[in-house]
Amino acid sequence: AAFGMAMRAWNAGMDIAVFQFVKSAKWKVGEESVFERLGRLHADEGVGGPVEWHKMGAGWSWVKKPGSEDSHATAAADGWAEIARRIAEQRHGFYVLDEFTYPLKWGWVDVDEVVDTLLARPGRQHVVITGRDAPPRLLEVADLVTEMTKIAHPMDAGRKGQRGLEW
Repeated sequence: AAFGMAMRAWNAGMDIAVFQFVKSAKWKVGEESVFERLGRLHADEGVGGPVEWHKMGAGWSWVKKPGSEDSHATAAADGWAEIARRIAEQRHGFYVLDEFTYPLKWGWVDVDEVVDTLLARPGRQHVVITGRDAPPRLLEVADLVTEMTKIAHPMDAGRKGQRGLEW
């Protein structure tokens, strides 16, 4: 849903910035490939808006990754600090903070600081935050909250992630 919104924002000419907090820089995900092409289309032909894509951290998630929890927490906090700077500068019109609820949930990024930054953001910047278990304080101040609930998934039957569906 977040990337669908980002596509609509791109089509309206908005400056798009995506920050992924769980995906490793080594992982090539489908959304990234599409938005790289949309960014090139904007640069080459002036269609849509500019696009930036950033991967924050080393790909930590539910799978153990190299590095300590402290190093992952530092990477997440550094990523948030960069986003907060960009919001204050009004650098982008539309942000996707993909899987950002996890560093909030794990205490790696201060929820109150995020909420304060979002409430004080200048201009008409839109910020979409994805992930499960969003902190209640974040939900209280959000303009729009949606929740996807799995009813069934191929992985329940032992199938691995599928190209074109999960990545």
